[in-house]
Amino acid sequence: MFVKNRMTANPYTVSYHSSITDLMELMHEKNLKRVPVVDGDKVVGIITNGDLAKVTPNQATTLSVWEINYLLAKTPVSQAMTKDVITVHEDDFVEQAAVLMRKYRISTLAVVDHQDKLVGIITESDIFDAFIDILGVREEGTRLTVSVTDAPGILAQVAKVISDHGANISRMVAYNGNEKKTDLVFKIDTLDTDDIVSSLTSAGLEVTNLTKSTAL
Repeated sequence: MFVKNRMTANPYTVSYHSSITDLMELMHEKNLKRVPVVDGDKVVGIITNGDLAKVTPNQATTLSVWEINYLLAKTPVSQAMTKDVITVHEDDFVEQAAVLMRKYRISTLAVVDHQDKLVGIITESDIFDAFIDILGVREEGTRLTVSVTDAPGILAQVAKVISDHGANISRMVAYNGNEKKTDLVFKIDTLDTDDIVSSLTSAGLEVTNLTKSTAL
């Protein structure tokens, strides 16, 4: 799954020389938590609610409302933005975006194309939604987990048992389980799994979890 399939394309942006006042109006009107800062079509920064809080006088200030508004109107976005922007390419995999977010402890990445032009943003929520879709959580069917010893042909063996019973595999992931075994997790398009489980067990395969779900 590519970043371009999960990102928000053509996001709202603000010019680096725009005023804080203009930015605040945009964020309020569009209900935005973060906005990429651009110079032309190149991303040069990103600004969040947290960045705004650092340059906005707090309630204890002795400044008048007029003075505050004057200062914000004279303060350019470039003075408040985060300049070291972490970017990801639109053709990178979603998991690469997740690794960058984890590494730099950030919740949003600017997405660029081959000319480093800003084409979108991707957030933690986008990553979560991708993970949900990869596992088929919202789809009706059964999540079937089979614990196996990692060996050539084992995946084909399990898949054949499922296929022989007329069920279709819509999703599949594998990860290290307990006791040096691999857990194969399948999402199959049926709720009738008794015969499948019986055949897997008869073949010496261990079914460790069976979770049935309706469409969400």
